Amino acid sequence: MQPIQLFALASRQAEWLSIRQEVVASNIANANTPEYRSREVTPFSAVLDETVPRLARTHPAHLAASAYGDDVEVREADLNEEIGVLESGNSVALADELSKAGEIGRQHQLNTALVTSFHRMMLMTVKR
Repeated sequence: MQPIQLFALASRQAEWLSIRQEVVASNIANANTPEYRSREVTPFSAVLDETVPRLARTHPAHLAASAYGDDVEVREADLNEEIGVLESGNSVALADELSKAGEIGRQHQLNTALVTSFHRMMLMTVKR
């Protein structure tokens, strides 16, 4: 019998959404910081392509993980053509960042609803 991968996939997406929300919140918080460049994370599809089985860490110095996870890259976002770089040198477009925050919330709700439904189906199957 093959293990059910939906829960692992949903957990991985929830982790990615958490990292993305952290980056978006940081962009919003630094909207008035001079010379701050907005950042973005790699798309989830790229994260899935790079996901490999995780190795267990037996010592804190082994396999040191980045702050954002092993396969989630945080990079400088592409320049928004509408606002460009502001006079202060900042490149954060608040409207875009707020739109991303709403999208993240909707994706998280969908993720949670799918996991809840799948869990309910599994419990119904076990009952019978």
